[in-house]
Amino acid sequence: MFIDEAVVELIAGSGGDGCLAFRREKYVAMGGPFGGNGGKGSDIIFKVDSGLNTLIDFKYKKIIKGHKGENGMGKGMHGKNAEDIIIPVPQGTVVTDYDTNLIIADLTKNGEEYVIAKGGRGGRGNMAFATQSNPAPHYAENGEPGEKVKVKIELKLMADVGLVGMPSVGKSTFISKISASKPKIADYPFTTLKPNLGVVKTNDNRSFVVADLPGLIEGASLGHGLGDKFLKHIERTRIIAHIIDMSGYTNDPYKDYVTINKELENFDKSLIKKPQIIIANKMDMPKSKENLEKFKQKVNEEIYEMSAINGQGIEKIIFKLADMLDQIPKENLYKDENFESHVIYKFKEEKPYKITKDKDTWIISGKAVEKLIIMSRLDTDEAILRFSNKLRKMGIDDELRELGAKDGDPIKIMDYEFEFKE
Repeated sequence: MFIDEAVVELIAGSGGDGCLAFRREKYVAMGGPFGGNGGKGSDIIFKVDSGLNTLIDFKYKKIIKGHKGENGMGKGMHGKNAEDIIIPVPQGTVVTDYDTNLIIADLTKNGEEYVIAKGGRGGRGNMAFATQSNPAPHYAENGEPGEKVKVKIELKLMADVGLVGMPSVGKSTFISKISASKPKIADYPFTTLKPNLGVVKTNDNRSFVVADLPGLIEGASLGHGLGDKFLKHIERTRIIAHIIDMSGYTNDPYKDYVTINKELENFDKSLIKKPQIIIANKMDMPKSKENLEKFKQKVNEEIYEMSAINGQGIEKIIFKLADMLDQIPKENLYKDENFESHVIYKFKEEKPYKITKDKDTWIISGKAVEKLIIMSRLDTDEAILRFSNKLRKMGIDDELRELGAKDGDPIKIMDYEFEFKE
């Protein structure tokens, strides 16, 4: 089954919890803190596998979760990092943030890896918090939660030449003649149901990859037929090979030519700017020569004739494609500005929290505050005092007073409730 698009939620592993422990040996005076740090949670990594050509594995995996890092232990032992989750994907896989539509990664090289969701760091044990002024801290951290991201995964085939045209113009026959690809071919009106890739080698040892794309129809860019599902596979190609049924048996060749180009432009204006070669197929049919002359009167471009069924004219077309590719450099599908930036610039005026009021309760939200409370272990008086001091340093206490908070007012952060103290 050919699957070239999927949506999946990725949840990286959380870090392991830090340990709260003390050294208690008979002959070691003033043993001090002895709790180790937690291990890092597993990253979720996509890795290119050139042996894959479909995203079918994601059809049944809607949520992928990483593993939690090992908790820290006593005697200063740190927890083990969780093993990363490595997911193989085909060459040409594009990963996009589902909510923002920003491109996270464009994976094109065999063996290339990219961390899509980062695992949380391990929480620090109380050994890490020891200072001169507080040599025996009674608190430790929980592990940092792993990154959660919902992504859209698309496969955009890696091919040098894309074959386009109406259904049954001979694209599948052509690729079967020039490569080892064996698409399903029939002698009745039929359209390819999935893209086929073929490697073409010329007599002078040049090679390139050709993609046979399912036949387009009018309105394909709007979702009619199968075209809208496969037009994206043309985006990577360096040349568009437009194959036209010149026999005129079912359609007018010129009308087909105009229709296909219009659909390419409607889908993405950059497609119509790609180098294109026009191939007149089925030149062995009775009216093909006559139709070709009429076509040439309307289209002022060089046209290459062939009969894919018997191989006539194919070798000349292969060499022309190879010559064109020698002159066209390979370029990245996306420019740098289209990619999601992982650097977040924080300015002084930006606040890491937001305060709202619901009836009598003050609600504090924001990633920084929520991360702080998740990683805080509020099981000792010293830990609670440390948590309060961190909120105060953020400026939350001062802002609550400015907003009119009074002693005893309820405060809520996530599912935790506190009382405001003057």
